[in-house]
Amino acid sequence: MSEEIEEIRRRKLEELRNRGEPGTADDPGPRRPSEPIAVGGRAELAETVDEHGVVLVDFYADWCGPCQMLEPVVETVAAETDATVAKVDIDANQGLAAEYNVRGVPTLLLFADGEPVERLVGMQEEARLRSVIEQHA
Repeated sequence: MSEEIEEIRRRKLEELRNRGEPGTADDPGPRRPSEPIAVGGRAELAETVDEHGVVLVDFYADWCGPCQMLEPVVETVAAETDATVAKVDIDANQGLAAEYNVRGVPTLLLFADGEPVERLVGMQEEARLRSVIEQHA
């Protein structure tokens, strides 16, 4: 039995050594989502910010007209930039909104290396979002 275990260990170690770089076809590894991800609380937001280098957090409300107008812009940014986009419903996450001092929606916070670096309030043009993301990517 010990020989079987050693053989399994040897094969596994060889597989790990022959693996490609993270994010390649050989090893998909963690990838940046191409669609906005819903965040349901403080722990999820912290995990998302820790896991990804640049994260654009969209604090929104379903009843907010400007938020609805901003949604396709945010989706494009998620698909076409290096930022991960997270969406936080302020009605479902009032404590999280208060923690980040969100007083109106839409409010967009950009995190880089785990820290908030930019705050944008109100409707934003796609070019503005891309520019802010590129500054911190």
